[in-house]
Amino acid sequence: MNLTKKSIIATFLMATGAYQSFAKEKEERPNIIFLLTDDQSYQAVGCLGNNEIQTPNIDKIGQKGIIFTQYYNTTAICMASRATIMTGMYENKTGCNFSHGAMTPDKFEKSYPMLLKRAGYKVGFAGKFGYAIKGGKNSKFCGYHEYKDLPVDKFDWWRGWPGQGDYKTEKNKYMIPYAKKYPHVSGALGAAAIEFLEDYGNKKEPFCLSVSFKAPHGPMSPDKKYNHVYANKTFTKKENYWKENGEHLAKQSKQGRQYKRINDTWSPAQYDKKLAKYYQQIYGVDKAVGMILDQLKSQGLDKNTIIIFTSDNGYHCGAHGFGGKVLTYEEGSRAPLLAYVPGAKGNGKHCGALVSNVDIAPTILNAAGVKIPSNMDGVSLSPLFSNPTREVKDHEILIQVWGENPTHCLSLVADGYKYFYWFYGEGMEPTEELFNLNDDPYEMHNIVNETSAKRQLIKMRKLYDNEVSVWSRNSVKGHNYEIYSTLFDRHISWSEKSGIMKKPNYNYGPKKKH
Repeated sequence: MNLTKKSIIATFLMATGAYQSFAKEKEERPNIIFLLTDDQSYQAVGCLGNNEIQTPNIDKIGQKGIIFTQYYNTTAICMASRATIMTGMYENKTGCNFSHGAMTPDKFEKSYPMLLKRAGYKVGFAGKFGYAIKGGKNSKFCGYHEYKDLPVDKFDWWRGWPGQGDYKTEKNKYMIPYAKKYPHVSGALGAAAIEFLEDYGNKKEPFCLSVSFKAPHGPMSPDKKYNHVYANKTFTKKENYWKENGEHLAKQSKQGRQYKRINDTWSPAQYDKKLAKYYQQIYGVDKAVGMILDQLKSQGLDKNTIIIFTSDNGYHCGAHGFGGKVLTYEEGSRAPLLAYVPGAKGNGKHCGALVSNVDIAPTILNAAGVKIPSNMDGVSLSPLFSNPTREVKDHEILIQVWGENPTHCLSLVADGYKYFYWFYGEGMEPTEELFNLNDDPYEMHNIVNETSAKRQLIKMRKLYDNEVSVWSRNSVKGHNYEIYSTLFDRHISWSEKSGIMKKPNYNYGPKKKH
């Protein structure tokens, strides 16, 4: 059935029960603010049960809206995750990750900001963009350190930067006007968002603003004016903290830098000081979020603005002896997701439905009354805004194809269980892991060999095998994803796979001639 834009909007509004105060003005589309942090653990938010962190403004989004308790990033690393968030496609379809390549312009044209812009939205971006847009042969190079490889002119308003950016506001080209008053970039991003709202709020056209914080990504450089917040604090360690609580995990998972290099910064001797800085970084983000919420209210925009808050991946913080993210264990792949839809029936509730970053773009488009393109892998979460007890999918895949070869893995979540197939067999045995997340949320007991788990294991294997076949059909060509159709296959021996594994090649771009 061919629906007009007006009828699509009306259908969405009635389905979610949202915007009841605009019942006589169905044509008025919602504004949208999407807030993204970098490396924020799902446990590092007060409204998700952490009473040792202070995030009062972030909490308001969840308390007024919906708190999602089972949200995953389908790839737990910033470049791939950000590409997935904007396009609603899995990494192997975007072709975008460190060592794999950039996103091609045609794919970016189907991202949520570009689709919204063509639908009449004013679109703005501030902060860390996180990946490059390149065509032709250059798409094989993932380098994202130059403005020429970012879609600066595609947005109506731009305050973004290439690469990781800098915590010093003055070091980021488009953020310099805010540097004097807000020398730390987290506060400056709050100020930039206020400027956008002043310029584009209360206009005829709706807006979509994406604010992408650098924090709490390392190197740890929190705003010094908040040094007092966690000074001399000691923190509770989770039951899976440190190496002795990771001895049961697959050997392959410990062959990367997450275990061998960057984990030491989370050692018992440094844990409290490290976590204090990590939380202080998030505190700076929370202050910026407060600035944005206050501005929305002062302009009367809060009554018609959807707010979504999440992070591009989680963070291990020493869990199982790991640092960083990347691996698809809970601490690496899960992140907070909070969504406020004015007038939605589900507001004020928790939602335990399985959802992921591949669902963000479809949800935003659905909210704006824009048709979701068929290339998107995710689903709209709009049914959950009216009924948070529903489900929108029965399983989700988690991808790890970056860094040291032994750590590459495809895993899968379904029915409150997580399944891993570690295919790498050089000096170790390919192995499976199965965790019951309902009974074992910290993944302390691999039940793959337990008789009681046999039926669930058979189901997870079947789902996994099907996803491997889907991978084969959907992977972009030329970005070194095709080989995983073989590598992920449980039915092919390691001796047949070992020849196609290559040493990681971090394709940042052609070598410069000096």
